[in-house]
Amino acid sequence: MENVYRNFYQNFYRRSSGFIPVAPLGQAVLPGDFFQIRNGQMIVLGNIFRNKVIELQDIEIGYNNKLNPTGWSFSDGVTKPYSGRGSGRAPIAGEFEFSKQILAFAEKGSFIFKASEPESTRMLNWNDIQQALIIRLTQTYYSFREVYVVTEVATTTDWTLAVSGGNSAELEIATDEENFGLVDLFGHHSSKTIQSKDIEFYHREERRKPSFYKAKKLVVKEDKVETLVSELIAQWRGYNEWALGFYEYDFHYDHHYVNDQGAYSQGNILDLLAPNELNPNTALLYFKWADANLDDVEKLFNQYGE
Repeated sequence: MENVYRNFYQNFYRRSSGFIPVAPLGQAVLPGDFFQIRNGQMIVLGNIFRNKVIELQDIEIGYNNKLNPTGWSFSDGVTKPYSGRGSGRAPIAGEFEFSKQILAFAEKGSFIFKASEPESTRMLNWNDIQQALIIRLTQTYYSFREVYVVTEVATTTDWTLAVSGGNSAELEIATDEENFGLVDLFGHHSSKTIQSKDIEFYHREERRKPSFYKAKKLVVKEDKVETLVSELIAQWRGYNEWALGFYEYDFHYDHHYVNDQGAYSQGNILDLLAPNELNPNTALLYFKWADANLDDVEKLFNQYGE
């Protein structure tokens, strides 16, 4: 995704107690969807229920879980330099009054978001199925080394989002409803856009579309990463001496191995395993589940070439 949305995604995760907006914005996911993040794109590959990775009798899903609405209306870098009422005249209806508001965005990526009546649908028995999922997603049904599984989705009766595409962006909105409170003008169904400047994204959704989620991610256990990296470091001992004796050329080669576990993805570190060492009987020794977090939000903004 474009970096202009990074501020919104990070704030959303923090304010909503761990929910992440679907990428791209406005799309939808369902509980049980499994996906990967590649080149800043969220790629849904299937659903553990539809693909029968988990049997129907093993599924427990909870519906209509009410969420705290205070975490679903917020902004960053947005002010309201003007709020007031005016009047106009229509050719047929004659004179009418309206409420108008101007929203000013301080910089690129500033945003305002408002949602109503958030509620979620979530898996209730994750702990009962997580080990079976590890074995089936990595060994018996698929061969994933990195994958996310959606465990909870949130919907709202409506939501509205505006994101600035530049410095000093503005959005002018108005409504002709009577006795309208100016504080709530943004996001109201009667509000209309009069004009805008440098607004990257402005959308109002009026359906309960599951566009926000929580997920578990498959990760390699820390002790296995440490063991594999230690074994790799041991393999490099004496490498310079070996190179001098093996090649009939003076390369002036001097290899210095840097012990940086963060340089390895969990996928490529497992490439060091001997054939068949990772199998249905050992998968639980290597993998576990962790909550998707801000590190995973950041992956949505990591593009090739950056």
